[in-house]
Amino acid sequence: MPPDDPAAPGPGSRMSRRRLIGLPVLAAAAVPLGSTAATPAAGRPPGSAAPPGAGLAADQADQAYQELFRSVVAADPAVRLSTVPGREFAYRPRQLLVAPADKARVVTRLRAYGHSVTETAGFAGVARLLIEPAADIPSVVTKLRDQQQWPGQPAPRVQPHHVSVGFGNIMGNPGGPPRPASALSPPDPARLGEGAGVTVGVCDTGIWQHAGGRHPQWLGGRYLPEIDDEDQLYSHLDVLAPQGGHGTFVAGVVRQAAPGVRFDPEAALNAAGIGDEEMLVGALGRLTPATSIVNLSLGCFTQDDVPPLPLANALAALPTGTAVVAAAGNAGTGRRSWPAAFDRVVAVGAVDAVGSGHVPAPYSGFGSWVDACAVGERTSTYVDGRLPLTGHPTRWFHGFAAWTGTSFAAAHVSGRLAALMTGTGLGADAARALLLSSPRWHPDYGVLVG
Repeated sequence: MPPDDPAAPGPGSRMSRRRLIGLPVLAAAAVPLGSTAATPAAGRPPGSAAPPGAGLAADQADQAYQELFRSVVAADPAVRLSTVPGREFAYRPRQLLVAPADKARVVTRLRAYGHSVTETAGFAGVARLLIEPAADIPSVVTKLRDQQQWPGQPAPRVQPHHVSVGFGNIMGNPGGPPRPASALSPPDPARLGEGAGVTVGVCDTGIWQHAGGRHPQWLGGRYLPEIDDEDQLYSHLDVLAPQGGHGTFVAGVVRQAAPGVRFDPEAALNAAGIGDEEMLVGALGRLTPATSIVNLSLGCFTQDDVPPLPLANALAALPTGTAVVAAAGNAGTGRRSWPAAFDRVVAVGAVDAVGSGHVPAPYSGFGSWVDACAVGERTSTYVDGRLPLTGHPTRWFHGFAAWTGTSFAAAHVSGRLAALMTGTGLGADAARALLLSSPRWHPDYGVLVG
């Protein structure tokens, strides 16, 4: 499967609407958009000058990381990319998801088109059809959604089976790889009441098998280890897959924001950071009943930006009062990503800390659908292993890392929401409403959560 068009402009060359609205703010701060001065490198004091060539080296490392992810996607026979500019999304080949009420007429129409159709196990109240011979699923969906094909009746609710990714990665364009970092200081004992008694579900890559023992002060005793929650981490030996350890990092960010919180890790992505709607629905269904807040540092684009039906059904099935927080994506676009864009979900974008203030992060998703934002560059609990990047020194990790993305802004918001619950005595949904009642920091980035 071919990767995205290598000639397409990358994040550094795309003058998006987000970049335009950020320019006046950045001019006032005297920091150019995308400058490495906005987010000091690990180990360099804030405000100090970057070493000569540091910005170029970081950009080149980001490109190498992007190529690593693209190679993983290209080698995966269960992933296809629709690469129409501005409408990209990833999907499972051969699979068509259909609302049960529309299944019979869709099957009839597909057979009229010359396809052999087999129904297989559906999920989240949606039927799944397998199409033979192999067909271009986006083209099939476009034809089936065409109202002119259905005179006198509504077009069927039909979609591809969308592939989701950790943010981190989206359409092969991650914000950048994790970087080795020094160990965190232990949690502040004075803050252990923040989030106490609250459980946050972390649907992600799962959790490192040794997370509790390696990070006893941050993660030990704060979750129930289960075999099916383990992050597989490595592509081979001790070589990390592109997002191996993402869930362990996210859990640490949640705990930093609310040191008293418990969490329930569930695997919705593999260690490369790739999953799909069925995997996410399954992870949601496995969350402990004690879960009050669900953190989803992942998502997908969809065909025609239509809300994905399985995720809508799964979110509707969550217990009443559960709050859901999701990352808005790292594509630097106003295009809606899902599940963040659902009305009941707190969609979180990212900002960069600059001096005593904040500016929009150049990679962050944005728009009126984004409810909140937080700093996206974090240092957190991580794993042991190495990450080779072509043309760059291998990155060796020893339990801690620095990483940047809306994944980590969302995890911070989830933690602060838990802290708000314990601070006010409110339930999760009421605390969510209180959090979002503050004035929006920016119309396209929502409430700033410190």
